[in-house]
Amino acid sequence: MLGLSPLPPRTDLHATITGRVEHAEFFVEKLHYQSLPGLYVTGNLYVPKNLSGTKVPAILYGCGHGGVKESGVSYGNKTTYQQHGAWFARHGYVCLIIDTIQLGELEGLHHGTYREGMWWWNARGYTPEGVEVWNSMRGIDYLQSRPEVDGEKIGMTGRSGGGAYTWYTTAVDERIKAAVPVAGITDLHNHVVDGVVAGHCDCMYMVNTYRWDYAKLAAMVAPRPLLFSNTDKDRIFPLDGVQRVHRDVAKIYQLYQAADKLGLLITEGPHKDTQDLQVPAFRWFNRFLKGEEPQITVAAEKFFTPKELRVFPVGGHPADQRTTRIHESFVPMATAPLPANQSEWQKQQQKWKADLLKKSFAGWPVTREAHEPHPVKRLETKTIDSMQVTQLEYTSQSHVYLPIMVYSRGALDSMKRVQLHVADDRGWKEVSRLAASNEALQRGEVAVAYLAPRGIGPTAPSGDAKHQVQVRRRYMLLGQTVDAMRVWDIRRAVEVLRQPDMFGGKPIHLSGDKHQAINALYASLYIDNLASVELIEPPASHMTGPDYLNVLRILDVPQAALMAADRHPVKWTRANPDDWAWTTKAAQQLGLPAHRLQWSIAK
Repeated sequence: MLGLSPLPPRTDLHATITGRVEHAEFFVEKLHYQSLPGLYVTGNLYVPKNLSGTKVPAILYGCGHGGVKESGVSYGNKTTYQQHGAWFARHGYVCLIIDTIQLGELEGLHHGTYREGMWWWNARGYTPEGVEVWNSMRGIDYLQSRPEVDGEKIGMTGRSGGGAYTWYTTAVDERIKAAVPVAGITDLHNHVVDGVVAGHCDCMYMVNTYRWDYAKLAAMVAPRPLLFSNTDKDRIFPLDGVQRVHRDVAKIYQLYQAADKLGLLITEGPHKDTQDLQVPAFRWFNRFLKGEEPQITVAAEKFFTPKELRVFPVGGHPADQRTTRIHESFVPMATAPLPANQSEWQKQQQKWKADLLKKSFAGWPVTREAHEPHPVKRLETKTIDSMQVTQLEYTSQSHVYLPIMVYSRGALDSMKRVQLHVADDRGWKEVSRLAASNEALQRGEVAVAYLAPRGIGPTAPSGDAKHQVQVRRRYMLLGQTVDAMRVWDIRRAVEVLRQPDMFGGKPIHLSGDKHQAINALYASLYIDNLASVELIEPPASHMTGPDYLNVLRILDVPQAALMAADRHPVKWTRANPDDWAWTTKAAQQLGLPAHRLQWSIAK
């Protein structure tokens, strides 16, 4: 769920020290390493003086959102948190503080869905949290390579964003023997119901494919020493959620008979880095990495200017760096070779559909209720310009009630076939005009049902654009996306139209506009005996189309189109055939009948 499966190769770090600054008790090496080729990580290594060849414990410090930028030059958030490195070094630890990609010297991106409209991050299965965890894991590799470091005594801490990186990295890397994540976790109730998701960028989250709450992540640390650390007035990590996570994890530590290795520290204050939080963290590492508990009297202090701690010379960034655009390549997209024969193709289809259900559509309802037909409410039937217009409402899942407008010339039971058209926002507002321009409808040959899936028309979220972004981000936290749930809505709408008191077994033609065309396409993969599917101005990739979790790690839209064409005719309207070359070539290679792929280029 971090985009790290399988783990990337552990390539040469090419660790490079670019400078050194001195303090009477320690020195700081300014360094960078490449966690992947071109993925540069800048950091400061704090090393005690006068070690005399003795190996000492080491701390990896993850930085929160405390960037330092002067005159357009980023000095990295490592400079904001330098007091922690200094304290550890003054007390006999080696400490590596590393920049994040968002606020480091090479300024990458944490805000793909939060601010940039890059919803393909969901489709790609990408989260910047995965990059931060990988950079941290390679930071541990570097620490273990240092002659001063006892590689069996590694701890990790950090606050806010750095607290989150500590949680995730400690969960997946058991080389971390003790951890103090500060203000880095709370539960889904806080994030989704209470809305604290709006205070967090994308780097705080895994792509929640398997629909975990955060206690399950935290429990992966057990039975290693773990200190929960938070303030009581933190608005983005509220106390009640932190306590719920701790309560659940405590049960796991009890099962391990390791309750003495789990701690909960709550201090007074807001979301802020305070001495009250720092001192118990220092004490925790002393206890579990050094086996001693001296009284802590020295405060954490800053000794250097940001300029002194910068790794790269100003304007001297490496030409081969890809840190600033790592979101474009960190999680590879699936490749789809042309099917060699029908046997291989059938196996491939089965695998794709199973993977989609497991990793993209896992948010679909699984209760008994979800597989039983719900009563359909006929809210109103009226006649407009000799057309019968029937307004329906059906239940797609509990508490999700969606509208269907059915237009026909004549009684519904006299229609020979039915078209279910999935409308987008613009289309739903123009349903009457669309019905009036549908020639087959006007000739009385077909009834047309217009569907507004969730989030469109009457169920569109209220609030400004920023609020709607946060509503959409909530879906991913629950292990789904709004578009994936619209695919479910379309499946349920077909079931409604097939009920005996509606159209029974009459042929249903499914169509949709733009993004909704692709949602209709995927719905058709899980609906038997459709007459056809029409894609009107469809995007040819999930990079620009609907986002389903992880879908681009499985397949892309042209492969889904071929699966649909293997089941029923697919028609493209106002689409560029060149964008669908894979589909047409594969269809020819498999010998699909020509009528299964139809094109209508004109408006």
